[in-house]
Amino acid sequence: MPILASSVSVSVSRETKSIKTLCAIVLKGNWNQFLKPQIGSSLSSVKVEKILSHLSLGYYDSWVFYQWVEQIPGYKHSLQFTWSMVHLLTKHNHLRIAQNLLQKISLKNYLSSPTVLNALVVAHHDPGSNSQILSWLVIYYADSKMTQDAIQVFDYMKINRIKPHLHACTALLSSLVKVGLTATMWKMYNRMLKLGIDPNIHVYNVLLHGCCKSKDVGKAEELMSELEFKCMLPDLFTYNTLISLYVKNGKHYDALSVQDRMEKAGVAPDIVTYNCIIFGFCRDGRMREALRLFNEIKGATPNLVTYTTLIDGYCQANDLEEALRLCHVMEAKRIYPSVATYNSILRKLCEQGRIRDANKLLNEMSEKKVEPDNITCNTLINAYCKIGDMESALKVRNKMLEGGLKVDQYTFKALIHGFCNAKEIDRAKELLFEMLDAGFSPSFCSYSWIVDGYCYHDNEEAVANLPDELAGRGHFVDISVYRSLIRSLCKKDKIELAKRIFDCMEEKGIKGDSLVYTSLAFAYFKRGKGRIASELLDEMYRRRLSVTLRIYRCFSPSRVSDSNLLGVFCDHLKERKLISNNVYKHMQDLN
Repeated sequence: MPILASSVSVSVSRETKSIKTLCAIVLKGNWNQFLKPQIGSSLSSVKVEKILSHLSLGYYDSWVFYQWVEQIPGYKHSLQFTWSMVHLLTKHNHLRIAQNLLQKISLKNYLSSPTVLNALVVAHHDPGSNSQILSWLVIYYADSKMTQDAIQVFDYMKINRIKPHLHACTALLSSLVKVGLTATMWKMYNRMLKLGIDPNIHVYNVLLHGCCKSKDVGKAEELMSELEFKCMLPDLFTYNTLISLYVKNGKHYDALSVQDRMEKAGVAPDIVTYNCIIFGFCRDGRMREALRLFNEIKGATPNLVTYTTLIDGYCQANDLEEALRLCHVMEAKRIYPSVATYNSILRKLCEQGRIRDANKLLNEMSEKKVEPDNITCNTLINAYCKIGDMESALKVRNKMLEGGLKVDQYTFKALIHGFCNAKEIDRAKELLFEMLDAGFSPSFCSYSWIVDGYCYHDNEEAVANLPDELAGRGHFVDISVYRSLIRSLCKKDKIELAKRIFDCMEEKGIKGDSLVYTSLAFAYFKRGKGRIASELLDEMYRRRLSVTLRIYRCFSPSRVSDSNLLGVFCDHLKERKLISNNVYKHMQDLN
């Protein structure tokens, strides 16, 4: 034991001597000495922290030395030491430098982990600094779209009774709204209230934005009542968000009432207010009211969005002449059409089959240096596909690629439909493979058109071989592919081929879902093969599958004769408890 104590004493003595030597180097200003291998190689983050502690340097000298020592080859500050430096800078109100240093370490060190945070926070018993630094961390993660990390830090603060700053709460709630997590937003808001944080108008505006995203009028009106109860005055953003919510829900009268209320409260509507209400009228085809409001705009100047909204509204209302007149009016006011403005007119020209005029419009865009986008190209491709001019459709696709645009799922869908209509099914199938290669999932319609095409040519083998062809090209063939093929074949009364594909699917270990079983069962039921239909429904019951209203809409027929059969079929579903009473009632209402 005496020998062990002696060796520990020697070790401590050496460490103390080493620290004193290093302190002397710092005091003399001979910092370059640290760059010598014999000194620099022994330097650790712990030693640097002890040097600064021993010398009691001011925060500025400590920060300068902290930065300089990072230049030493092989040296790296520990997370704990950097966290201490953030605290030091925060304590002396060098907030911007402290924030930058915090951001630097936040991505590298799993800083949002409760275990890591706990190890850092317990070392510093300054509630004010801890609250400030952790609030910054919440804001940084929220602004960086690292929502889960922001939530983890916020929850750590809640558990440890560290009160976040109001700005941090606002940033977190706002980030949740942006990604559509409104339910989580309300959870975080309730936790915020439990921490004793009083929301301000900015928090309420974020909550209203969440209501707008989820179209929750009731909750929004509750928030407005809260504001009134707290004698908190709504601002322009509050009113505009509420108007937008009412417009989304088709409540035009309520939207206009809010406009009236805001004017009485002394908050002048801006062009966003007017644009929002005009958009609602245009979307519902109420162009007379839209134009009346446009003519009543006061205290604001109509902008590109205003004119584009009206032009699109007139195009949807089949008044292309008025849309073109407005185009000239906006140009006379030096407001020049954007690609969105041209797309509205182009879409209407293509719908009317005026391809020559559509191309003239494209030339005008080129002259005015307005670059076409995917919507422009897809609108033209779709128009050419509809008239069977596949050569022109492919030319537009090629120009699209040459112009730096990327082909999207709508491009593929239009071309597949076009080639199927032109009875060039093999070309359509190749485009389906290209679509999958590009990372897009074909819809039911795309598979259905190809099935229809091959059935038209009496080439059922091509349909049966499609899953194997897809697998042979390295594509993952899941239930969605089989579901699309089986549904399409059942709708065409090709039950034998549908059952063959179903059996093949089951052999590969892929189990059918509710829509597959229901489509097959109804097809057999229509054919008068009740026993086979019953067996399929029994299997559905054994596998705890059920028919939802959405599934019903997928296989419900359009013919009156089939609709009568469907009613009887639905009764069978209800008897087997494959459908809830509520869904059954909705089905009867639809019929």
